[in-house]
Amino acid sequence: MHLVRWLICLIQLWIQLGAAGSVTLLDPLLIEIPNGKLRGRDNGHYYSYEAIPYAEPPTGELRFEVPKPYKQQWTNTFDATQPPVLCMQWNQFINGTNKLLGVEDCLTVSVYRPKNSSRNNFPVVANLHGGAFMFGGPSQYGHENIMREGSVILVTIGYRLGPLGFVSTGDADLSGNFGLKDQRLALLWIKQNIASFGGEPENILVVGHSAGAASVHLHMLREDFSKVAKAAISFSGNALDPWVIQQGLRGRTFELGRIVGCGQASDSVTLKKCLKSRPASEIVSAVQSFLVFSYVPFTPFGPAIESPDAPEAFITKHPIDIIKSGKFSQVPWAVTYTTEDGGYNAALLLEKQASSGRELIVDLNDRWFDWAPYLLFYRDSMTTIKDMDDYSRKLRQEYLGDRRFSVESYWDVQRMFTDLLFKNSVTVSVDLHRKYGKSPVYAFVYDNPAEVGVGQILSGRNDVYFGTVHGDDVFLIFNVSFVPTNRRPDEQIISRNFIKMLEYFALSTNDTMAYGDCVFQNNVGSKHMQLLSITRDGCENKQLNCFI
Repeated sequence: MHLVRWLICLIQLWIQLGAAGSVTLLDPLLIEIPNGKLRGRDNGHYYSYEAIPYAEPPTGELRFEVPKPYKQQWTNTFDATQPPVLCMQWNQFINGTNKLLGVEDCLTVSVYRPKNSSRNNFPVVANLHGGAFMFGGPSQYGHENIMREGSVILVTIGYRLGPLGFVSTGDADLSGNFGLKDQRLALLWIKQNIASFGGEPENILVVGHSAGAASVHLHMLREDFSKVAKAAISFSGNALDPWVIQQGLRGRTFELGRIVGCGQASDSVTLKKCLKSRPASEIVSAVQSFLVFSYVPFTPFGPAIESPDAPEAFITKHPIDIIKSGKFSQVPWAVTYTTEDGGYNAALLLEKQASSGRELIVDLNDRWFDWAPYLLFYRDSMTTIKDMDDYSRKLRQEYLGDRRFSVESYWDVQRMFTDLLFKNSVTVSVDLHRKYGKSPVYAFVYDNPAEVGVGQILSGRNDVYFGTVHGDDVFLIFNVSFVPTNRRPDEQIISRNFIKMLEYFALSTNDTMAYGDCVFQNNVGSKHMQLLSITRDGCENKQLNCFI
């Protein structure tokens, strides 16, 4: 009798451990969450559970609305073996005139769990993909590199993009930031469900690249972010970049309505009703009408400052004002840039035009005052055309002097893009956080050019030296299709160091951060900017006089 009771208790304990400890012991591919059971796939050295819905499809009456948590109950086991689909987008990196990809029903998360006999539970890295808030997707930031190291669970997130994710009239009726609200709901899903996959909900690191990095920073500016994340990293992007919070979004939203056949709508309610009735493909394809040339500006639709009375408003003040108020999430944060981040979007200026046979950069000599405000995102922030022209003239003089725009002067144009679109805001944001925040703030710069990167892709050329451009660091963490898999020995070491850095940051008990043998220096309490420099030869802490 005692033996029977003992066996019953043992079985009950076994079941409980399977539910709370994360992975069903009898079958690691079969996971149970509140919606029911789902089955993943065995990929050799890791398990994957893909395209799990976290929100109701944002279609029909749910288009341009706050996402609703996914509440459906599965009567059969959910098939989590299919890769996530792309959210509908007008994608810059598609050749040809038709750049439309994806579907509206795309709000899913994908979980990747390594096989590691030495541990049952893992820290969690949640990744917000980049793509200028306009394009990209979770599957385009591959998981193989991280899974090969076998030290963290990776969760990727799909969220609404372009006009479907970021139209805004600036009032409560069409508030905007739907893509950011998708991300927030997905992060809550991870917090609530990741233990079922073997993840540690108390050790979640949220990371992002480019627009994903700016998204991470925007999430940090909400006080409730600390309830989800333990720490955060923004790779080559933050909320103070000029392409993130832009003026003029209301006008573009009404113009979008006119383009897709809504006429001259006089109010947000009428416009929203009409936009809900239009095919999603027409709305997204209308992006091309907002591009001056090529994919410029690269973010016509992005985050907005919402009206305080908007339903579940994401952000109601400018990021600078939020930081100065001190009312933001106090979690450790690292912000980064690469030495030539401005290769995106400057490299497209080196593409030769079929009609003339010359590079686009040459046309800047005649079109600088027309194009510069769009290229560098100050078109809607200037009061008068004279102010805009004066600033354009100042920039040209500062970076080129009396030289003309040409292939020979490209490097200085790229330097301008790097400073204005990515680098300068790192110093400003770190300075603000060290003054008004309490949690650690770290920064690093990466300088180690890849053999193939965004510069070559955008320009279609291999005869130009671009330096360390946008993504050269992150693409050693998340493998992408256009980066060769046969990495150099130095890149293999850096890749492992980066992934180990993520694990260390997620598990740190004292909020410290390390890369290789280098421990990051905290900027809070420092009179000088503390910056870790990472190159092919290693790492080095540097102290800059930016704050004095």
